[in-house]
Amino acid sequence: QVQVVESGGGLVQDGGSLRLSCAASGSIFRIKAMGWYRQAPGKQRELVATITSDGTTEYADSAKGRFAISRDNAKNMVDLQMNSLKPEDTGVYYCNVMAQAPAPTGWLREYVAWGQGTQVTVSS
Repeated sequence: QVQVVESGGGLVQDGGSLRLSCAASGSIFRIKAMGWYRQAPGKQRELVATITSDGTTEYADSAKGRFAISRDNAKNMVDLQMNSLKPEDTGVYYCNVMAQAPAPTGWLREYVAWGQGTQVTVSS
């Protein structure tokens, strides 16, 4: 079982900054990747940024140059620093974790876990 908890969302003005944090817990053997996705009202969930176990990062085009994702492997945490926020960044941000953890059988398997989401609102 893998649990994911996000924090750091809130209301900011256009051009402001927020730092989102995500913590994974459970009987985790290894985290392969962590990332952030967002979903605006009436739109599909989209990738914002991901970081793999080897440190490789990927960003949505809209996030490049403004957002930065980082990991704290010892704490199974990932942060998303968001600068120069725009109203179009508004949405619910979800933390995603790809991890290897014991299944009920005791064998390792890959889990894809999502947090409950944290609201980010950028006012114009």
